[in-house]
Amino acid sequence: MLQVNSVRQFYENFVPSCTIYDIDCPDNSFRKFTDDGKYLISFSRNHQELIVYRPTWLSFSYKGEDCDSDALSQRAKRFDSFFIHLYTVSLATSNEFICKDVFLYLEGLEFGIFATSTAQTHEVPATEGAVNGVQCVEKIVFHLVRLEDGFVLDEKVFCNDFVNLTHSMGVFLHEDLLCIMSLRYQAIHIVQIRDSGNLVDVRIVGTFCREDDELFIGSHIQVTEGQIFLSGIKQRLLSYIFRKHWSEETDQTLRIQHLKKKFYFHFQDYIDLIMWKVQFLDRHHLLIKFGSVDGVVSRTTDQHPSFFAVYNMETTEIISFFQNSTEELYYLYEQFCDHFTASSRSSLHANFISSHSNNIYAFDQLCVVKNRASSFLQFVKKMVTSLPYTCQSQSPSPYFDLSLFRYDEKIESYYPLITILLWMKNYCLWIAALQQI
Repeated sequence: MLQVNSVRQFYENFVPSCTIYDIDCPDNSFRKFTDDGKYLISFSRNHQELIVYRPTWLSFSYKGEDCDSDALSQRAKRFDSFFIHLYTVSLATSNEFICKDVFLYLEGLEFGIFATSTAQTHEVPATEGAVNGVQCVEKIVFHLVRLEDGFVLDEKVFCNDFVNLTHSMGVFLHEDLLCIMSLRYQAIHIVQIRDSGNLVDVRIVGTFCREDDELFIGSHIQVTEGQIFLSGIKQRLLSYIFRKHWSEETDQTLRIQHLKKKFYFHFQDYIDLIMWKVQFLDRHHLLIKFGSVDGVVSRTTDQHPSFFAVYNMETTEIISFFQNSTEELYYLYEQFCDHFTASSRSSLHANFISSHSNNIYAFDQLCVVKNRASSFLQFVKKMVTSLPYTCQSQSPSPYFDLSLFRYDEKIESYYPLITILLWMKNYCLWIAALQQI
């Protein structure tokens, strides 16, 4: 780790000083580099094909000061001078499109997860078990691709369902486990990615929580037509909230009044909650965000009250529950931010993502924002809006390391594309060289 830190400190003296414009570049929609720098992911403009490149590392040099684009060879203005086209593979059929926001990378296996879908259906069919008012997509497919050669290893299909693919909000990857949030049917699908390249269903959290729940209910309870049961996850949530308020008062008379005020008065509100988003905290615990149906339909979740629950998949219990304005949740987020952001604690690159819980400069920036806030309650709501975190949304590039550089997060996305590519390319070169040590 010390060797890696020493290499990253070198970038304080190795910064971009020249931007090359008017690059002869393929007309693709570029997505991102993989964190290990081996692949550059892009899609065709019609969002039908996956196009993958490999960096060729340093290609040109210049001796002197004040280098500008005119001093470099004309080949420096060609995209293929820096990248080799590996392959183009078709993922989507004629009526499907690749979701450009979805790309998750399994570093050790060099597998990539992509998604394709048909257009949203405006006339949502009434289906048993589906949440009224939630959008519907005829077909959503998650593809597991071997990035070395573009071979599609396996697929997982969802029909007449809705998974929020914008900014990968509906999927989260932790080590070899993938969770997919079905909004329409309120189900969290846990899938394991095997070394062989197979997607294996592990469990579904939603209507049932244990593998034998459906069998037990079917053999012990006579269900009449039209009778509706609360889902397993909703029953566990209500049980936790009830027991929490029950334990807050020891006097029997006061306890009943307390339950009426804190639990029964809001009972229907709790019943109406649906799962919005989910992420892994580790291999056994999920952070689930709950809210109203209106929040999903309007897509402006900031304006709607929301709640966060920590769910243990092994015991099938809710172990914590917070409202989005709870100070306790914010202080947990402030002190242990890395536990929310890292998709794998064993990843070398994830350890270099700056956050206010591992970097004093990031913490200072957070304190400035906190002190400027007119209302601490609104500040807390704003900070926890990002939870659960979007998987692999942060870059481990040393140029975004607040221990080395200062930058404005509001404008970092406006740098020219080729500059960002060159920054990442040079960073990947050093990581690759380090791996040979």
